[in-house]
Amino acid sequence: MDDPQDVGGLKAYLLRERSVLLRVLSARLGSVAEAEDVVQELWLRLSAMNSAPIAQPGGYLFRMASNIATDRRRSAVASARRDQEWLETHGGADDVAPLAETRLLARERLRQIDTIVAALSERTARIFRLYRYDGVPRRTIAEQIGISVSAVEKHLQTAYRAIHGLDAADEDGQEHLGTRDR
Repeated sequence: MDDPQDVGGLKAYLLRERSVLLRVLSARLGSVAEAEDVVQELWLRLSAMNSAPIAQPGGYLFRMASNIATDRRRSAVASARRDQEWLETHGGADDVAPLAETRLLARERLRQIDTIVAALSERTARIFRLYRYDGVPRRTIAEQIGISVSAVEKHLQTAYRAIHGLDAADEDGQEHLGTRDR
């Protein structure tokens, strides 16, 4: 018979006491499957270790199993906390499809606006792009083009009215963004 003080003896002892260890771990962890995982990890650790003689192999094995179970519990709690923080920060999987759809609709909307802006006079289109796309202040645009700030605002209003016409067409039930009324 194996000496329970060496690694081979510890493995033999583990095999003999496996059912007791599983019951204790199942009660502690609340899951037979988790208890089985702990016993498996214990077996692997025993296989990998080179140990000096152990005076009380039963206590040693149960303490090792307890430590593994504690580590697994801490890891599960940390993982759950990390997952919760991720969900709070980035949203869940259910948010992915609406986000993708929203991005697709926004791209299509921008394409339509670009088409409308391209149909405006060259000066109005340029002013609109500088202001809305590039974020250039109205006063700077006025200085660059050589017109008053009031004239810049009038050009922007013209562009907004044209874009608003797209919005009004949407409200009238016309096809928009490649989708049909559902």
